[in-house]
Amino acid sequence: MTETAPRALPDSPCAGPASWPQPSRPDRMRGLLDAVMSLGRGLELPEVLRGIVEAAVTLTDAEYGALGIVGDGQKLLEFLPVGISEQLAAVIGQTPCGRGILGELIRHPKPLRLTDLSSHPRSFGFPPNHPPMRTFLGVPVRVREEVFGNLYLTEKRGGVSFDADDEAVLTTLSIAAGVAIDNARMYDESRRRERRLEALGEITRTLLSGTDADEVLHLIAERAMEVAGADRAAILLPTPRTPLSGASAASGAEARLTVAVAHGRDSERVTGLSVPARGSLAGLAARTGTPVHCADVRTDPRAHPFGDGAEDGLGPVVTVPLRVDAETRGALRLGRPVDRPPFDDTEVALVSGFADQAAIALELARRRAESEELAVMHDRDRIARDLHDLAIQRLFATGMTLQSTTRAIADRPDAAERVSRAVDDLDTTIRIIRSTIFDLRTADGPGRGGLRHRMAETARTAAHALGFRPSLRIDGPVDTTVPDELAEHVVAVAAEAVSNASRHARATRIGIVLSADDAVTLTVTDNGIGIRDGVTAAPGTGAAAERPGGLANMRTRAELCGGTLTIERPADGGTRIIWRAPLHD
Repeated sequence: MTETAPRALPDSPCAGPASWPQPSRPDRMRGLLDAVMSLGRGLELPEVLRGIVEAAVTLTDAEYGALGIVGDGQKLLEFLPVGISEQLAAVIGQTPCGRGILGELIRHPKPLRLTDLSSHPRSFGFPPNHPPMRTFLGVPVRVREEVFGNLYLTEKRGGVSFDADDEAVLTTLSIAAGVAIDNARMYDESRRRERRLEALGEITRTLLSGTDADEVLHLIAERAMEVAGADRAAILLPTPRTPLSGASAASGAEARLTVAVAHGRDSERVTGLSVPARGSLAGLAARTGTPVHCADVRTDPRAHPFGDGAEDGLGPVVTVPLRVDAETRGALRLGRPVDRPPFDDTEVALVSGFADQAAIALELARRRAESEELAVMHDRDRIARDLHDLAIQRLFATGMTLQSTTRAIADRPDAAERVSRAVDDLDTTIRIIRSTIFDLRTADGPGRGGLRHRMAETARTAAHALGFRPSLRIDGPVDTTVPDELAEHVVAVAAEAVSNASRHARATRIGIVLSADDAVTLTVTDNGIGIRDGVTAAPGTGAAAERPGGLANMRTRAELCGGTLTIERPADGGTRIIWRAPLHD
């Protein structure tokens, strides 16, 4: 911002109206024409706005000038001064908001010329450190019959007042300014649309290439921020990720939206933060399916700023819903610094296009996951079918052959015993394969595993603490025959038994066997230090007495299910815990 030459002091030899050369009418008209031509060549909106004020100051020989852009609520959205240095502007502080004489032009958009602005009934005075101003001239600037803002001029040089010629010149300049502003806005809009199309094309190519959804969402946030001229972009998704609108909408006031992806200012601090679905701009956009924006997120009662200082310095915010068909899957939220203008309707429309792409990315990710899961299920079903139709049948036939051979070698007891053991091994192998087939054909729902899956997870979790992985064998259709409530007890008992074997028995080998027929039976065997002599199946003595908490809990769970808990000491040492509960009354 540049500062013009200072006013002459009253006691200066050049003071007074006669000391200031007055341009002739032809010179002024030529200057006006040059200014109009110069404005017409401008395409960048900030430069055009600055040029308008500088031309107005020059043509009217004013010391100070400003362009006030009118926003919603009949308040000044922006204030662009000329003639006041940046240092002085910083000392003055807050820019005008549209009260006093400036507000008079907003309320009544027609030329206003004053000899002494302090005498006007609407005069509001000046803030501390503001330079003195007396004479005043203001005219509205219209763009397509709509008031865009107002041109303000004060302190005509030489101590004289603004005259009718000054008003005519400024009015003519305001008309040319309106055309120049309209052209610059259209140019700016076309450039943004071009950038938007390029960005959307890049995002579409990324989507079609099969790129991971999170990577696509990061790209969308980055491009949306660039095109909209924002400082931060964030994509918020429901927690848990359930739709917020439509037929399958999540009900209740406890639903929240969590920042899954953020880009730009303080993005690392913002990622993972959440806001309530009811009581935030993002939640309002997600629930209503319509864009929501505000001029200052710090003061808007509908807003719910991120805590921990994550919103420091941000003012204007816009949120647009992420919609797929009739459902909303979250919101895209953009923010700007406090000294920037709010998002206008054109920018909201641009941002909505990126939100649509984000919603498509989420939908594609969901469909891909379902497709991959379906492919896995088909593959598992094929493997299970092959095991049943080929492997088990061949093993069964081999066992039958061996059994028939036993009669032929009845006179050779050693050979007969070896064949019998081989048949038993084949039966065990068949049971293991059948258990595998049950496992392959069990489809766990999203986010909820069956009993087989949960037992496997228990064994995997225990491996981290033990340093080795317990063996696990499951016989029978445990996923289809064991009720959910009983399955909870089985998993808890298995975890407790494995923990006891590790912490108290110092076992180096643990075996888990789960079976289901008329009852569900869980057997956990370890090779630890075992239990003291004289301990029976009843709890409360020996090793059981030394650690009553875990064993007592197992017994309580068994009694709740109408079952039993048995503790044995195998002949080769260690401990065997047998937990059994009926499946039917």
